[in-house]
Amino acid sequence: MSLAWQQQPERGSRIGVRAMIWVAESLGRPVARLLLYPICLYFLLSSGAARRSVARFRERVLGRPARWPELFRHYHAFASTILDRLYFLRAQLDSFDIQFHGLDVLDRELAKGQGCVLLGAHLGSFEVVRAVGIFRRQLEIRVLMDEQNAPMVRSLIQELNPAVAGTVIQVGGVETMLQVKECLDGGGIVGVMGDRMTQNDRTIACKFFGREAQFPTGPIRLAHVTRAPVMLFFGLYRGGNRYEIHLESFSLEAPSSHGRRDVDVNQAVQRYADRLEDFCRRAPENWFNFYDYWNEDR
Repeated sequence: MSLAWQQQPERGSRIGVRAMIWVAESLGRPVARLLLYPICLYFLLSSGAARRSVARFRERVLGRPARWPELFRHYHAFASTILDRLYFLRAQLDSFDIQFHGLDVLDRELAKGQGCVLLGAHLGSFEVVRAVGIFRRQLEIRVLMDEQNAPMVRSLIQELNPAVAGTVIQVGGVETMLQVKECLDGGGIVGVMGDRMTQNDRTIACKFFGREAQFPTGPIRLAHVTRAPVMLFFGLYRGGNRYEIHLESFSLEAPSSHGRRDVDVNQAVQRYADRLEDFCRRAPENWFNFYDYWNEDR
């Protein structure tokens, strides 16, 4: 993993995105999904570097070269979650079949009166987790993310649902830790992705699909500093209108000494990479890191 994802410009145009929003809102999701086919074919053919990265990932997961129909389904899964983000932002959840696994574990943690850190990845959809939390369970969910890399998406989220846009905590901001602590102290949830590094983030080399990849230590260090419990989450897209939200406890032991802290953090990050690999094998089409994850093109 590298900072390559930050160097990738946003694809698409504001006019095209707004046209798609109009179709989705005016003509409905079935019609909008039909338009995904030519859109996905265009991006599949025109994004050579991203296509090669996805093909390399799928070869690692499946143990054989990726086929073109599989690459198309991969792009289509990504496009589907982007389209569905519109409905999640509008709190239009009734037409979706959303299954939960491990929700009782999250409830037990929150019942203790302390908030928790949701540790996820760019695997599937985070928006489905946030939508259900905000609009059905009335949970306060804040999200740590770098908005500077996607100004078009940021402005559209602000337009579609200012309340959701207001839940974002900018990574590296002056008040980042204060906002995180305030949310956790109030019994809320802070979501953070553990599979992409940001500027000035420390990383370690982890085994991931048999090869070394750099993973950030920031999310685990955040949990240590705040002493908050950690839950893994993955909102997997399963085709059509189906999503699976997986939640599981990810316990962190308090470092026995200052000298042990780095060792404990490194072990926890490797455990995270192992769990991420397992869920990638369950749903490889949900892997939405479209760049050279193992730094093999250098």
